[in-house]
Amino acid sequence: MRTWLIQLRNDSGLTQTEVAAKASISQNYYSCIEKYGRTPTISVAKRIAAVLGFDWTKLYESGD
Repeated sequence: MRTWLIQLRNDSGLTQTEVAAKASISQNYYSCIEKYGRTPTISVAKRIAAVLGFDWTKLYESGD
């Protein structure tokens, strides 16, 4: 589980559905990235990072 990503989303006041829509992905795909640590494609990582305001490479770091 990527607790840092969940916290960042919550701090932004966005739901999973809203982040997914802004990143042009399904809510289910976003949920898998957030809750199960699924590794997104680079283009998806960049879009999520743009929505939430973090460095997209953080999604490729090991650990939480």
